[in-house]
Amino acid sequence: MSDNARSRILARLRAAAPGPVPPRPAWTPPTYLAEERRARFIAMIEAAHAEVHEVDQTTWPVRLRSILANKGVRRVMTAPTTAAGQQLAAVWADLADAPALIAYDQPVEVLKPVLVRDVDAAVTMTRGAIAETGTLVLWPSPAEPRLMSLLPPIHVALVEEWRIADSLAALMADESWAAAMPTNAVLISGPSKTADIEQTLAYGVHGPKELIVLLVRDQEAGAAAV
Repeated sequence: MSDNARSRILARLRAAAPGPVPPRPAWTPPTYLAEERRARFIAMIEAAHAEVHEVDQTTWPVRLRSILANKGVRRVMTAPTTAAGQQLAAVWADLADAPALIAYDQPVEVLKPVLVRDVDAAVTMTRGAIAETGTLVLWPSPAEPRLMSLLPPIHVALVEEWRIADSLAALMADESWAAAMPTNAVLISGPSKTADIEQTLAYGVHGPKELIVLLVRDQEAGAAAV
């Protein structure tokens, strides 16, 4: 392109009056009744190929043992200092055919090979969930780092039903994220998936091939949250 042509093009661009800025579309966060919220969350996360099981607070470890047995799972990683990890260890100790529990209790440099090669599944708690999009929200911590939800082939996530929020905006407001943002928040909608240029979908390339959601019923807490 010649200098004259370039100059003419730049002159026309400078002379062109900026067009009007279109108004931003109005948006109102969705709101759901309690049963609608629960049903919406289940429908949306199942549509993303997650597996949802409704359980209760006392017997979920036994139910999980049965779910994992059907998948041939033999070794499960847990966070031994969390409530879920302690409950799982206490219940499975009395079950002769339960999978072996591997504690996340060493530095990541030591445990990364175990997570990558030797563990079939990992169990984590969640901070909450989002009904609008069918999304889990995790706040990783030193006790339960994000590698537990990213590396094993199967990720098992416990979600307390009363912690399901209508939307991300509602969850952030309810949890006062503005006052205490986490250093890292993990939002999960289904198992890991990717697609090539031919749009062939593959699961587990960059993370877990399966996502199992244990939706923990809590009638009293659920009624108080509505």
